Amino acid sequence: MKLILFILSVLLVCSLSNSSYAQSQSDVYVCIDAHGKKEYTNKGNTKGCKLLDIPRMNVIAAPASAKKLAANSTSTKSASSPSNFPKVDESTQKSRDSDRKQILTDELKLEEQKYEALKKEYNGGEVERRTDEKLTSKYMERVNNLKSDVSRTEKNIEALKRELGNLK
Repeated sequence: MKLILFILSVLLVCSLSNSSYAQSQSDVYVCIDAHGKKEYTNKGNTKGCKLLDIPRMNVIAAPASAKKLAANSTSTKSASSPSNFPKVDESTQKSRDSDRKQILTDELKLEEQKYEALKKEYNGGEVERRTDEKLTSKYMERVNNLKSDVSRTEKNIEALKRELGNLK
């Protein structure tokens, strides 16, 4: 544990000295006080301090052109498509949009028909009993299923209308 703390402390001191002045590096001393506590410093002027033998690090700054490229890449639009992305001509896109609108309209009609049939069968919660539903649990299960089907169909109709409203 002490070794890990020692290594981390040395790395911290080295990184701090490198970040502030890339060209100059200072010596690192480990000082042990009367209680045996270690302290790392760049000044070894007190009693019990020893100079640590830490290899020098070479720090090379990134070229200016690399910094400009990094700055430009973050500032460009992320919504634009790459230059090699396949393009579709306007008439093809209009045809696709028209097909999509027709498909959504057909789905909406089917969902509305389904909704009317479910509403009629659900009858505001007063579902007619079938002959095979002598048990109340079977009847209640069917009523609950109808209620959830009506709710789901209403949500589908809302979603389809929203999609149709979003079309160009």
